[in-house]
Amino acid sequence: MNSNQIRKQFLEFFKMRGHAVVPSSSLVPDDPSVLLTTAGMQQFKKYYTGEADALKDFGSLNTASAQKSFRTSDIDEVGDESHLTFFEMLGNFSFGGYFKTEAITYAHEFITSVMKLPISYVTIFGGSHGVVKDEESRAIWNSLGITDVREEGIDDVFWGPTGSSGPCGPTTEIYCRNSMGQDIEIWNIVFNEFFYPGSREELLGGSDKKLQRLSSPGVDTGMGLERLAMIAQGVPTIFDTDLFRDLFDTFPSELDERDHRIIADHARGACFLISDGVRPSNKDRGYILRKILRRLIVFEHRAGEAINMFRAVAPLIVGAYHGAYPDLHLDTILIEWDKEKAKFLKTLKLGLKELGKIDAIDARSAFRLYESYGLPYEILKEMGGERAKALNRIDFEREFAHHQEISRAGAEKKFGGHGLLLDTGELKAKDAQELAIVTRLHTTTHILQQALRSVLGTEISQAGSDITAERTRFDFTFHRKVTPDEIASVETLINEVVRKDMPVSFQELPKEEAQKTGALYFFREKYPDCVKVYYIGESLDSAFSKEFCGGPHVRHTGEIGPVKIIKEESCGAGIRRIRAVLAH
Repeated sequence: MNSNQIRKQFLEFFKMRGHAVVPSSSLVPDDPSVLLTTAGMQQFKKYYTGEADALKDFGSLNTASAQKSFRTSDIDEVGDESHLTFFEMLGNFSFGGYFKTEAITYAHEFITSVMKLPISYVTIFGGSHGVVKDEESRAIWNSLGITDVREEGIDDVFWGPTGSSGPCGPTTEIYCRNSMGQDIEIWNIVFNEFFYPGSREELLGGSDKKLQRLSSPGVDTGMGLERLAMIAQGVPTIFDTDLFRDLFDTFPSELDERDHRIIADHARGACFLISDGVRPSNKDRGYILRKILRRLIVFEHRAGEAINMFRAVAPLIVGAYHGAYPDLHLDTILIEWDKEKAKFLKTLKLGLKELGKIDAIDARSAFRLYESYGLPYEILKEMGGERAKALNRIDFEREFAHHQEISRAGAEKKFGGHGLLLDTGELKAKDAQELAIVTRLHTTTHILQQALRSVLGTEISQAGSDITAERTRFDFTFHRKVTPDEIASVETLINEVVRKDMPVSFQELPKEEAQKTGALYFFREKYPDCVKVYYIGESLDSAFSKEFCGGPHVRHTGEIGPVKIIKEESCGAGIRRIRAVLAH
């Protein structure tokens, strides 16, 4: 089977067994605790915790999906035989509809009967952290004829939570053999029995936080399409599957196999990120997009200025995936590529010339090249060769954080000490009078965002903002034009908050405690261990709006005065832009 057939067979298999097939969610998640969608269960998180009703929303307690996913944790490893940034996760989910017996039986039937693949062995949770050994899963596997059942620890077979807290539980994994004789994990079945009020790192690190048993346990499974295709098609690596073969044919022979893999991975990721509304920038998920686009530009530059690999490969990617993901937009993808390439090429040659003058590239010289020429860590490591042998990401990130602290301290001094604000990227004011205006508009922007979420739904998230003495401009992810009635409702809600003269306050909290308050934050930077949460209302718990923010803000919303929305428009695929002004 080719990859499209595998995806279709998987979804049809579970549809025939009472599962609602749910479309993939965006790579831009509505969960502010994560930067990108990294797993199929993220869009279903609230159904495990009881915040949402699956029967009401899907007509079933059981769902299945093919979820586009993007992970950056292994981005330095892309180029070997197995690592990717963008991938598809096939999964089936149950929110109290069934549990271990059905989940394991379905997986066994799909692998052995539909895909006709032998199972090498499976794993189960061996027990720890107050959770008993999963003998129930062992017995189910044995009843299906699988006798090689191996026990693993909490590091390997206890999954979740995603983000800063969430559902989690023991897992059982399925291993199949590839054409090289290697046993590869292809399917992970998670039994969500618990809720953990912290991150996975805290759980593994021995935090005092306790696992809390869920009132209704659920099932969350994930199987990488690329890995399954590799096993099913009898090829040695994921890059030998039909998902990549046609792409490689377009790449110049001057580049080696590792380069081809990086280009194919990054090109796929860029196409999907852009189509989901992400735009190149120096922060958040836009920084990730810019990083992979600029790495592609460097590869093109190395192959020769007449080479345009991305323009050759992007139509192939869109064509291959369009049946499953019709929201891929080739025109938009190429427009964003051309803009970023034109912008970056202006400094790339200068930066590479400067790079050539450095005998040994350390974190300090690497950061200077990044700051002056926009050459990210990956490019410096790649192009530096032996001269960058001692450069590592940890030292580079430490240098980056050090300069952020210096910049932040300088901005706070200008702001608080002299009543002047230079251009910080979001707020712009040239004197004390303008400072007073942008402060009112800054608080207005917080109210605007919450009003949009109240009227349009919590799936929207901030994609950028710019505040001057004339207006506030707010960009947000949304899939359609906002209607005049919706705009009127947003404006009415903003002015209601202003008329109520609600207090505006902040609390300084440890970052992890601040995340639990539900305050919005958008990964603009690496947050310090202690952050400010600005909230509008009598208390943080009951606040109308709450966000991680450094200020400044008005003391009461009545200081803002009437607000008028003057324009709403598209500023890219999946991104809307709204402008508002103070009416007096």
